[in-house]
Amino acid sequence: MQLSQLDIKFIPGVGPKKADLLHKELNISNADDLARHYPYKYIDRSRFYYLHEISENMPFIQVKGQIIKFEKVGIGRTQRLSAIFTDGKDTIELVWFQGIKFILEKYKTGITYVVFGKPTFFNGKYNIAHPEIDLPSQLPPVEQLGLQPFYNTTEKMKSGFLNSKAVQKIMLNLLPYFQSGISETLPAYVLKKYALMNLSESLINIHFPKNAHLLNKARQRLKFEELFFVQLNILQQTKWRENNLKGLMMKKVGDFFNTFFSNYLPFELTGAQKRVIKEIHTDLGSGRQMNRLLQGDVGSGKTLVALMVLLIAVDNGYQGCIMAPTEILATQHFDTLRSLVKDLGINISLLTGSTRPKEREVIHKELQSGELNILIGTHALIEDVVQFNNLGLVVIDEQHRFGVEQRSKLWKKNVQPPHVLVMTATPIPRTLAMTVYGDLSVSVIDELPPGRKPIQTYHYYENKRQALNGFIYKQIKAGRQIYVVYPLIEESEKMDLQNVTEGFEYFRESFPEFKVSMVHGKLKPAEKEYQMQQFVNGKTHIMVATTVIEVGVNVPNASVMIIENAERFGLSQLHQLRGRVGRGAEQSFCILLTGFKLATETRKKMDIMVRTNDGFEIAEADLQLRGPGDLEGTQQSGMPFELKIANLARDGKMLSIAREFAMEILNDDPKLEKKENLVLGSQLNKLKTNLINWGNIS
Repeated sequence: MQLSQLDIKFIPGVGPKKADLLHKELNISNADDLARHYPYKYIDRSRFYYLHEISENMPFIQVKGQIIKFEKVGIGRTQRLSAIFTDGKDTIELVWFQGIKFILEKYKTGITYVVFGKPTFFNGKYNIAHPEIDLPSQLPPVEQLGLQPFYNTTEKMKSGFLNSKAVQKIMLNLLPYFQSGISETLPAYVLKKYALMNLSESLINIHFPKNAHLLNKARQRLKFEELFFVQLNILQQTKWRENNLKGLMMKKVGDFFNTFFSNYLPFELTGAQKRVIKEIHTDLGSGRQMNRLLQGDVGSGKTLVALMVLLIAVDNGYQGCIMAPTEILATQHFDTLRSLVKDLGINISLLTGSTRPKEREVIHKELQSGELNILIGTHALIEDVVQFNNLGLVVIDEQHRFGVEQRSKLWKKNVQPPHVLVMTATPIPRTLAMTVYGDLSVSVIDELPPGRKPIQTYHYYENKRQALNGFIYKQIKAGRQIYVVYPLIEESEKMDLQNVTEGFEYFRESFPEFKVSMVHGKLKPAEKEYQMQQFVNGKTHIMVATTVIEVGVNVPNASVMIIENAERFGLSQLHQLRGRVGRGAEQSFCILLTGFKLATETRKKMDIMVRTNDGFEIAEADLQLRGPGDLEGTQQSGMPFELKIANLARDGKMLSIAREFAMEILNDDPKLEKKENLVLGSQLNKLKTNLINWGNIS
């Protein structure tokens, strides 16, 4: 029987109640799901110690012997239970602070037990608090003891008698299924090529490893399998799209593009911008539907690239659009593009939630007739009423802010799917680019436009506040504007953090002659827009805000970014916030303010920020420090399958190998129809069963 066909309630030790709990808490419903619930750590249970061998630096000890006597100590809430345990030569005290009645009923003197726990030295002698106690007959055979697995559980599971030890016992009951041989998920030639352990042995040794060598072999096999199927899924979908979705032909580089390039380009393109435009133009003229990710650090000139490829679309008789996540960013794109193409005769409009009904009517009419060349907007673009005449190119800015279903609606705006260019200012580590965005072609703008000065970053402690205020005063007097960002909107009893409301009052009192505005997520949209515009237009000098100002706002006159309680932000978020300044010709500064007590990891974050402005270096460091699950955008975009054992921060080399091999197999057998690859197709279909297939959507 396949493990996926065995309902967990029929596994000995589970039953209907625990099965329901496992399903609700961990989404485990069959034996295969349970087998893939891997331990998060192991403790060596492969040997017994004598009590005279105990030392303070031992994390755990396992001894065999008998309880000589029990004794209750203290009264009421302070009462504890003490037991003297002997291995025949020496004694140790066992201590319980809870469950005293249960312990006295369950364990008896004079019976041989195996005791396992952490030894602590107190009052001149060793004791073990709340030890695990088992009859030798209750434990697995000695050859299976080895490294004891520990499993992640939840509070509800623990309340329902499903702690780590209970899960371990259920896993023991699965062992016969592993040992009787289960369906292999990788072909024999793959196992041989990479010297991988078979699936049956891997599952036995991931749950009950006899030694560290076998545990490592099991991990390698299961990690490779996980990463390999992620890549096989992504690359197969990409190949399907390349073979089945014909692209609108846009070979021509015509008058709009050439006139703009020759006469209206605001500054000379960087080498990186030129390279990226060529890559996109090649896609547009290839006859295949483009699905490309454009990465560029803050201020690298992605918007200009987007405009120039939109001009190629217009030159070829197609309409284009840009969708941005916020009204202020959409408006900013509209103002920028309109000013750049005002003398070209390009018809460009803005559609947001604030667009008036009469303006909407005109936009809808011109869109349908084809008079409107480029439409810029927010989510308003995906409304059913918005109908294009001939949409050829879709540009999505800060794409991680949109759900897949929202983005997919733009595809349906044309009979033949338009080309798609998604842009992000959040640098994506290479391993994430190969997984979360693995079905996209990737272009990178890795140069800043000439004349931009690198932002100077400093890390200050709270005691520098007076000196910082003097610096702020000088900057404003020199005509500059200041951002101050806080991590919280309102007071939290748990965290001793200043919040944005208090900060607003502080800066108003400290700088009475200057105008201070406040923006946070709980303001009504109209008020937020008003306050942002006041700052954009230079009418306020200091903007006190939460991270709502993180993405996209372009205020060239703002030269100082102060991040309060910087220790509360992730590295990528700090880098994004820093990118709000440094957009003009003046020298800009980023000040990271923290308390004195910082964890080692936090000090590393501050040091990295001070040392480098390279967004890709920062993104890689963030992945190492925080892991992939916490990085902005990864959860919204979604991994094709959940990674249960592989780690993108540590397994980058294995991921590259898995991707190359998956590509090699698909180049030879795109539909996985060859006899030796049938097992791959079968496993891939099984993994996809519960997924919505958005493979042909950016």
